[in-house]
Amino acid sequence: MTEINGKLAIVTGAASGIGRATAIELAKRGARLAISDLDRGGLAETAKRIEAIGGSVTTYLLDVADRDAVYAFAQDIETSHGGADIVINNAGVAQIARVEELTYDDFEWVMKIDFWGMVYGTKAFLPQLQAKGAGHIVNVSSLFGLIAVPSQAAYNSAKFAIRGFTEALRHEMKGTGIAVSCVHPGGIKTNIVRNARFLQSTQATVREEAASGFDRLARTTPERAGEVIVRGIERNKPRILIGADAKAIDWLQRLMPASYGKLLFRREAGVLNGQPGNGDSNE
Repeated sequence: MTEINGKLAIVTGAASGIGRATAIELAKRGARLAISDLDRGGLAETAKRIEAIGGSVTTYLLDVADRDAVYAFAQDIETSHGGADIVINNAGVAQIARVEELTYDDFEWVMKIDFWGMVYGTKAFLPQLQAKGAGHIVNVSSLFGLIAVPSQAAYNSAKFAIRGFTEALRHEMKGTGIAVSCVHPGGIKTNIVRNARFLQSTQATVREEAASGFDRLARTTPERAGEVIVRGIERNKPRILIGADAKAIDWLQRLMPASYGKLLFRREAGVLNGQPGNGDSNE
């Protein structure tokens, strides 16, 4: 079991959605929080809610795609707080476009925040956990780290990469006292679709339609997602699936690894074939 009470927990992408809910849930369990995001107003609101329940929190304006900034953040945590105990790499963004329309700039934008931000956060804080001989690293992947969907090549690439990196790290940390978890949320009621980048030629007409469609499909609240994540941390679960949809898709992928698309997607559905199901905008 991972002890939460009194521990210092780092949460990126904490200005809204899953990040905010997880930070608040950790505070309820007695953790001290150090939270980050690029959304100054949202970050302040999260801190206000944590303080309202008697929690301890420090906020950091941080772009997780900036490696030097992430390492400076980790150094400040070590100097000011004695090092992290729990690290939750949650910050994420989405890009909705078919592969032939996807620009390199947009692809790199997603990978730098979703994947490299997670790598930087892990490597910057891992020495602190190793020095203590204990701790927990939690990397947030997605339902789309289990299956691939049309119009989500960049997001799928990042979330599959997070899964692979996290599973490799878990094997490496065996016997060290450091637990490692990969989170796969299904449809969570966050603003990630509204904050996503769309193909510029269709952005104005598609964004609200996509967001509304996602809202209809998203069944799990961020608060429920936060509860599941924190419970998974306490129980040292290597994989944390959130929502009935994530659990069903996980089984479907195992049963039909090469043909699940025949059941899930229709060509004429276009960009709405699949929408990202987790995370919080970091920009």
